[in-house]
Amino acid sequence: MADIFDLFKKIEKATPAPAGPVTHIVVGLGNPGAQYASTRHNAGFLALDHIAQKLGVRIERTRFKALTAEATLGGAHVLLMKPQTFMNLSGEAVREAAAFYHIEPANIIVIYDDINLAVGRLRVRGKGSDGGHNGIKSIIYQLQSNEFPRVRVGVGERPNPEYDLADWVLSNFTPAERETLEATFPVVQSGAELLIKGDLAGAQQRCNGAGVC
Repeated sequence: MADIFDLFKKIEKATPAPAGPVTHIVVGLGNPGAQYASTRHNAGFLALDHIAQKLGVRIERTRFKALTAEATLGGAHVLLMKPQTFMNLSGEAVREAAAFYHIEPANIIVIYDDINLAVGRLRVRGKGSDGGHNGIKSIIYQLQSNEFPRVRVGVGERPNPEYDLADWVLSNFTPAERETLEATFPVVQSGAELLIKGDLAGAQQRCNGAGVC
């Protein structure tokens, strides 16, 4: 009998399936593979996993050269996606999904790591250049547009200018940094929700600035 009650509880907690067509794509950037799972370059993956968990879905369906899930976020039917192409080719996955669902760049939100921001800081932009980030560079090239909103997640600056950039972004967070990073994820989710609702100013007010806003 206890098993039946447990089943009913699980059903009650289940997230309702999103209705209607997919209208937005939320992309977390990173590299596939266990060896990269906890690296600074995978901050986008980590943030998106948090969002998926809060929405009661798992990003595990293989489509568009990515792991995907569908959910309701900010009142919209969204596709959550983690490209599996490795960072430098992330745009291939985004382009395929956008073409399939006929999604304009303005409705594609990208979450990714930023070495120019301290761990625990966030920055929202409505559009812009790649800023030297290869994942964003690939998305701009594949979409032929830079007019998509993005949430930049601070992963910390290099210890010194001579430190190899690739080595730094592929290094792991310290336990303290990881704790600080994860504390920003609810704010990342709030920012994404506001962007989906078309409230760029609200998302910037929520996320931009020092510390966990």
